Amino acid sequence: MHRRSLLLAGTAAALLPRPSLAQAAGSRVLRYVPQSDLTVTDPVMTTAYITRTHGLMIWDQLYGLDAELRPQPQMVEGHTVEEDGRRWTFTLRPGLVFHDGEPVRGRDCVASIRRWAQRDSLGQALLARLDEISAPDDRRFVIRLKRPYGAMLETLAKVGPSALFIMPERLAQTAPTTAITEMIGSGPFRWKPDERVVGARVVYEKFAGYKPREDGAVSWAAGPKRVNLDRVEWHVMPDPGTASAALINGEVEWWENPTNDLLPLLERNRNVATQLATPLGTMGTGIFNHLHPPFDNPAIRRVVLQAMSQEDCMIAAAGTDPALRRTGIGVFTPGTPMASEAGIEAVTAPRDLEAAKQALAAAGYKGEKVVLMIPTDQPVLAAIGEVCLDTLKRLGMNVEPAMSDWGTLVQRRASKAPPEQGGWSMFNTTWAGLDMINPVVSQVVRANGARAYFGWPDVPAIEALREAWLDAPDVAAQKRIAGEIQAAVLREATFVPTGQYLYKTAYRRHLADVPNGLFVFWGIRPR
Repeated sequence: MHRRSLLLAGTAAALLPRPSLAQAAGSRVLRYVPQSDLTVTDPVMTTAYITRTHGLMIWDQLYGLDAELRPQPQMVEGHTVEEDGRRWTFTLRPGLVFHDGEPVRGRDCVASIRRWAQRDSLGQALLARLDEISAPDDRRFVIRLKRPYGAMLETLAKVGPSALFIMPERLAQTAPTTAITEMIGSGPFRWKPDERVVGARVVYEKFAGYKPREDGAVSWAAGPKRVNLDRVEWHVMPDPGTASAALINGEVEWWENPTNDLLPLLERNRNVATQLATPLGTMGTGIFNHLHPPFDNPAIRRVVLQAMSQEDCMIAAAGTDPALRRTGIGVFTPGTPMASEAGIEAVTAPRDLEAAKQALAAAGYKGEKVVLMIPTDQPVLAAIGEVCLDTLKRLGMNVEPAMSDWGTLVQRRASKAPPEQGGWSMFNTTWAGLDMINPVVSQVVRANGARAYFGWPDVPAIEALREAWLDAPDVAAQKRIAGEIQAAVLREATFVPTGQYLYKTAYRRHLADVPNGLFVFWGIRPR
């Protein structure tokens, strides 16, 4: 209710004149409204999508994932596989340089892979099979394995946060628990720290020394990254009405995630175009903190999972248009090979709040405080958060909403302190469908305790199934194991699937080749 009131006010505001944002004369500048402010700049330190988008500006990847979910060479010129799949040798393209003028070397790749792998689920799978990783010379690095690893290229092409980016060795030697302070990469854009205004603006400029691939098709993170812009400015606008007005008035050229409520207004404007942001949609998840009561108790988590309505969550997120929302959603992205019906009755059975209240008491809930984090500057997450808040209250839980901007939530969710001491109990977040396609790329399926996603679930049975999936001999075996994983996740209620929705991105019509699938700034050009 509060969200729709704000949006109506924002719609009215869009019709009023507004002051223009300054733009340098004669320069090719793209002004962009991101989903939120950039509060974490080290892509290894967070799975926040805003940080991944920032990372794709500055750093490059060894392989790029295309729209068919296939890894394509990016920084790598090619590779060889020897010793029955246990020795991989990779050769870098010539002429790659970092923003500080230093060449990209094999040892930079070694250090970057090691640092990233300690925090990422796919990276951890690689480390578990790793015998040695080394750089015999400047243009090569070698990965030796204890046993074959069929997901090698998918691992090196990891783009779902946290993405694998190649940094200078001196930065990549930083502990994975400590944030780097220099934004030096070899990607198509340079970071402009002197123009950073926290809460308002982030600026990047074209890196003249970037060398795109000469072959391949531009597709998501793959292909030649040809930059047609001199400068990209991110203008942070938490209020949807403000962002809508700026786009309509031509003060910005691209708005990442307009709310579905405002799409009719935008689409009536002849200067504005919209398109689906990603064909795989967005998956919603409710994240429990497994370290502290009450959600250290799986029986209590299960009650909340069975009480939450995907229909209510997705109407709040996407509006009433049934074409933009899907319910009855399990753990993996619908329409992809690992999607399953196993255990799905946990989310499809009719919601019965009275029975759920009784089940909550039987599970041992004793009135412990539940701190539910809700981001006020992310309309979709705020809306889902309100549904979650209402559900917890109706269950009779002692819930305390912790309202903040998304950047503050991203920082707070790293705390393992009890809820009464500045920690948290639950929050809602969403994932690009690309990042929920199987049990290895999915961050929230990981259940290995301290090394898992925020909330830190510890369920050895799920981890054993993940390992079995990695070693499965064929797709049929992978599908079977994925079903077992979904059943275990829903049985243990490690998180709450809250449905899937589709959303659009909006931009001024003078822009051409606006990408879909990922928010990137190569290829896009003014007409």
